[in-house]
Amino acid sequence: QVQLVESGGGLVQPGGSLRLSCAASRYSFSTTSMGWFRQAPAKEREFVAAIDWWNNHLTYYADSVKGRFTISRDGAKNTVNLQMNSLKPEDTATYYCAADAVVMKETTRSTEVDYWGQGTQVFVSS
Repeated sequence: QVQLVESGGGLVQPGGSLRLSCAASRYSFSTTSMGWFRQAPAKEREFVAAIDWWNNHLTYYADSVKGRFTISRDGAKNTVNLQMNSLKPEDTATYYCAADAVVMKETTRSTEVDYWGQGTQVFVSS
């Protein structure tokens, strides 16, 4: 079973940047996609970004983060990173690393995802 461990959350002012990382252990070659979802208080978990593990030029983003967030992978380390720039208060949420046997996209529901990390909190506030 794939295990995912996130790091890099924290408190940042609006307009600032954070970088999240997710390390995958017990990696399965059936995993096709890794990415990030987020969940704000009293809201559903929503898709943020994903990358096709075997074709890392294929990336997918939620409209709300396009142009501000960048997802990337390091195959040698089995990690996926999320560079978040120009952060807004509405980006405040718990961010979860996700892995799935099917490529995750902006239409992917959280209930469809195979594996989850424990989550890391991001606070954007002045």
